[in-house]
Formats: sequence, structure tokens, C-alpha cells
Amino acid sequence: MERNRLITMIEIAIMAGLSVILSYIEFGALWAFGGSISLVMVPIFIMAFRRGWQAGFVTGLLVGIVSLLTGGYVVHPVQLVLDYPLAFAVLGLGGVFVFHKTVTIGRIFGGLLLGTSLRLVCHFLSGVIWFGSYAPEGTPVTLYSLVYNLSYLVPEMLITAAVLVFLKKTAPTFYKQSIQANHRSASFNN
Repeated sequence: MERNRLITMIEIAIMAGLSVILSYIEFGALWAFGGSISLVMVPIFIMAFRRGWQAGFVTGLLVGIVSLLTGGYVVHPVQLVLDYPLAFAVLGLGGVFVFHKTVTIGRIFGGLLLGTSLRLVCHFLSGVIWFGSYAPEGTPVTLYSLVYNLSYLVPEMLITAAVLVFLKKTAPTFYKQSIQANHRSASFNN
């Protein structure tokens, strides 16, 4: 069991590092107040789908912390938590759709939709509370925050979906968990 736990922890570290590296490869930088389209979510969802939501949550948490330390923008401690560690950690919750189940494209999309929606909630709240003053005059702050955050999260989710579906179609065994792998997630909690 200790060996399996160690393997899961190594995979988390590798995927978190890969995620941070992929965050620097951006597809456009049109957003003045944060947000970009990158492949940052791919390794987090891979961990969530392969090893369970707990491993995905920890992977995302690490990605958020490293992103904060390597160039985060902070105006308040609660905004810091919402925009960095929590926003990336909740992506891992998408693993509830896939882990311990047969991986289907529908489950991949369900997990992506759940995780990305939770990330949207984090950034939306941060935008409403701390960045609402940037809304154009006459535009409701909630609408501004929602549209602003959707403008990069939807394309990023679609690109992530394309990569994960490509992996599913070209390497179907990539997402399969063995009985040993299922025990890894359980032992990770201990």
C-alpha cells in the first residue's frame, strides 16, 4: 500500500509541474485583469480521472499555489484563495464522474463541466467582490464578471475536452484504473 501511495504522490507532483509549465503556453492574452486560455487544466483532469477526485483536488491545489507564487495578482487574502488554490483545486472534483467507472466521452464531458463550472464560481465571486470596479459604466457587476470569466474558461474547457477525448480515442487504456490503482486513491486518504 505504501508503494501505491508513493506512486500516486509522484504522479500528482509530475502532473502539477506539467500543468504549471502548460499554463505558460497561452492561446491569446486578451484579458486585461487576469485569465488566459492554456492547457493548464489537462493534467489536473487527467489525475482526477485516473486516480480520483482527491488526487485531482491535490494536484489542482498545488497548481494554484505554484501559480500564485510565480506571478499571482493579489488584492485581498480571500481573493487570493478564490483565484488561485481553490479555483484550480475544484477542477479535481470532476473526477467524481469518471473514477471507478468505465470512462466514456460523456463522463469526460460531465467531469469537465463540473470542474470548470466550480472554477467559474470561484473566479466569478472574486470578480464581483474585488474587481467589480472595472465593469464598464452601466454594466451590472455580476454580468461583467460572468461574461469576463466565461470568455476564457469556455474556450479553455473546449480545448481541454479536445485533448482528453483525443487521449481517450487514441490510447483508450490511458484512463483505465487497475484494482491496484483503485486502492491507491483509498490509501491516499489514509
